[in-house]
Amino acid sequence: MRRFSFRLAGVLLAGGALSLAGCSADPAGTGPDAGEGAIDVVTSTNVYGNIMATVGGDNVSVQAVIDRPSQDPHSYEATARDKLAVSDADLVVLNGGGYDVFMEQLVQESGIDPADVLNAVEISGLETEGDAEAHGEETHDDESGSHDHGGHSHGSFNEHVWYSPEAMGLLAEAAAQRLAALDPDNAPAYRENAAAFNGGIEELSAELAQDKEAAGGRDVAATEPVPEYLFEAAGLHNATPAAFASAVEAGSDVPPAVLNEMQDLLRSGTIAFLAYNTQTSTAQTEAVRTTAEEAGVPVLDFAETLPEGQDYLSWMGSNVASIDDVLR
Repeated sequence: MRRFSFRLAGVLLAGGALSLAGCSADPAGTGPDAGEGAIDVVTSTNVYGNIMATVGGDNVSVQAVIDRPSQDPHSYEATARDKLAVSDADLVVLNGGGYDVFMEQLVQESGIDPADVLNAVEISGLETEGDAEAHGEETHDDESGSHDHGGHSHGSFNEHVWYSPEAMGLLAEAAAQRLAALDPDNAPAYRENAAAFNGGIEELSAELAQDKEAAGGRDVAATEPVPEYLFEAAGLHNATPAAFASAVEAGSDVPPAVLNEMQDLLRSGTIAFLAYNTQTSTAQTEAVRTTAEEAGVPVLDFAETLPEGQDYLSWMGSNVASIDDVLR
């Protein structure tokens, strides 16, 4: 397995220290070292909470609405406490793209200044890119006849943008810019923290670029397309049947024929690994995991919220390292 450099390790340690200083599991959302007059930040998930704590340091007090693996952002129903937190926030960060609709509704109801709302999907620009690619595919199909992509999904937008390190680098820069506007005295610190975070992002991107050279466009499968952006950066192709992914994301039962198709794919000998979303485990996804294990296909676990004791960079570093182990 390729090891990350000392420079990235230093960034990870710095990020971990900052996250402890600025982001707390305390429901009240008060960072343990956040001083009086700290900027109140509310985020939809602890992934964004950690990034904001890393950029803001001791000058922010961060509360993440979703901070446990048992909570599903897709179906989460906001509480009165969540509504109060958002209405009192100086800055709100959400994923967007239909992922955390509850947060979009809270923002709308709160009347918070749009300038004080950071939407990760909008900042990433990935939805716009996806629309352009989908339009290009439609044009190509019109000119040369419709394609059958083997039942696999192409062109639909993947809202899980935190699995794009580059997108999170852009978010950190946007966070530093907005925090600087809210707190000009500490603007240099915010920019320095964002730059350090992006140093770690650059090293993750370099690792993924080397994976891309080694991957040669190999096929992978996934119980859900959560880490799709990591796949793309590593030069991997998600060969999961579209009907399987759609059913799991919708929380519906996978039709027996589609489940069989997924299991046959794993037995085909063409799949580099199965990406398993541990937060949406069902009897059917567990059956798929068992099939992969019996077929000798490596199973890599992925999640939608930040694991306890990790920061964003160390978490993504672990994910990239697990891909490294399979591809190199």
